[in-house]
Amino acid sequence: MDIILLIKSALGLSILLAILIYLFFSKGKKKKVVKKKPKKVKPKTPTDLKYLASIIKNRETTTELLQETLDLVFKYHADIPRKIGTNNHPNFVMYEDIIFAICRHPNTNSKIVSGFTSSLEKRNEQYRSQINNALTKGLNSRGI
Repeated sequence: MDIILLIKSALGLSILLAILIYLFFSKGKKKKVVKKKPKKVKPKTPTDLKYLASIIKNRETTTELLQETLDLVFKYHADIPRKIGTNNHPNFVMYEDIIFAICRHPNTNSKIVSGFTSSLEKRNEQYRSQINNALTKGLNSRGI
């Protein structure tokens, strides 16, 4: 009896093993891997002044993007560092470059130029004449 019980147990375990192997491989084949499309996450807009100036200097920038970039410049960098004695702060050169680039940009208009320069003058009273000079030079350099 012991041998018969041992044979029946071995046969039962081998059948159970065969069923488990079949289930393991059959579920693996039916299961299709569906790749989820990554959600389009809007990249964070860098607010570095040099990066924003590079967008403004790009001649292929649209009018809308130009306006948005100038809004970001005004939002994060509207306050020009104070003058050093009677001399302009060295960072003022970046603002002059931005004004030149706005004036010479093919997709700009008078509303964009005057809006940015007038709001910049209001926030920085001590640079009013320098901003006006940069605007005049930028408009004269257009070669119209």
